[in-house]
Amino acid sequence: MNATNALFDPWDPEFIADPYPAYARLREAGRVHYFEPTDQWLVPHHADVSALLRDRRLGRTYLHRFTHEEFGRQAPPPGHEPFHVLNDNGMLDLEAPTHTRIRRLVSKAFTPRTVEQLRPYVEGLADKLVRDLVADGGGDLAARVAEPLPVAVIAQMLGIPESDRDQLRPWSADICGMYELNPSEETAARAVSASLEFTAYLRELIAVRREKPGDDLVSGLIAAYEDGESLSEQEMISTCVLLLNAGHEATVNATVNGWYALFRNPAQLAALRADPGGLVPTAVEELMRYDTPLQLFERWVLDDIEVDGTTIPRGSEVALLFGSANHDPAVFADPAALDLARAENPHISFSAGIHYCIGAPLARIELAASLGALLRRAPGLRLTAEPERKPNFVIRGLRELLVEL
Repeated sequence: MNATNALFDPWDPEFIADPYPAYARLREAGRVHYFEPTDQWLVPHHADVSALLRDRRLGRTYLHRFTHEEFGRQAPPPGHEPFHVLNDNGMLDLEAPTHTRIRRLVSKAFTPRTVEQLRPYVEGLADKLVRDLVADGGGDLAARVAEPLPVAVIAQMLGIPESDRDQLRPWSADICGMYELNPSEETAARAVSASLEFTAYLRELIAVRREKPGDDLVSGLIAAYEDGESLSEQEMISTCVLLLNAGHEATVNATVNGWYALFRNPAQLAALRADPGGLVPTAVEELMRYDTPLQLFERWVLDDIEVDGTTIPRGSEVALLFGSANHDPAVFADPAALDLARAENPHISFSAGIHYCIGAPLARIELAASLGALLRRAPGLRLTAEPERKPNFVIRGLRELLVEL
């Protein structure tokens, strides 16, 4: 086993339970490390992660410049094609000029005004979910509050009928399984099946909205038009799935990771309960930093780069360690401490550069709404059982979070 393998084992349950001590050792060992099991270069420092997210010599795809063969990579198995068609047409996995065009058109239907108009709906729904939890004396905070809130909000934005929304979370979870390191063939099969079903559902919804437009994001995407350009049907489908997946996975896991962190830091939770109005905005940012829902983000090296004297050649893949960057003592004072009043907090949980999360403003509204509702209606909320982590590394979350009043 080489030195990096000894420091970084993303399949080890102990590492998954708490990767942050291993990140500290990785940062101390250097700025870049080759990790043979995934054939990736690990980048653990905040300054490097932040810089590489903005470096156009790296990309989320390479197919705008190279074939698989030219880039020294194998094409995905033909059986995985439905997943890749869906995934590869979303703006998160595209580069300029296609990314630029899609993001500009999506932004027309995803304006700050549109997001702000959702605030009363988000806050009202968060309050109702928490009231129901309180009425039952507690339960699973993940299933009762963290999951239904962002699912309902994105579905509301897209105009998906309430009767269809139960399908969204399983589809999203199965697709997102492909973002883990070295996913199994079983994971790929579930992702392909979900991709086919999700695509068919959205194709039908788009057809309905073409005939009868509404005041929703799907109708807005159909209408989005600039300089003679519009979104193809596949780009619309991939955009909707991206928004749903990001909303489900990131916001759900930020909520449960955040509350678990609060329960493990009772003094900070007491301070938050004493001054929710003053602390909730900074608490949302600190909870996103402290236990990041997306731990790793990958980039392809399109042209040779150098990090700390190490040349990383074209055709390589870098793994930008968001969780490590957000605990870098060069940027965050006492990074292992949860500090809900932390004023300077340049975390990169929403990424940076051209792929900065388009849904970040909505995620902040959702996180603040659920946090505020729980502080207000369940001031004595407490953990009843130590939660079990999901066996994933890249997308970090809990299976459940059992609470009582």
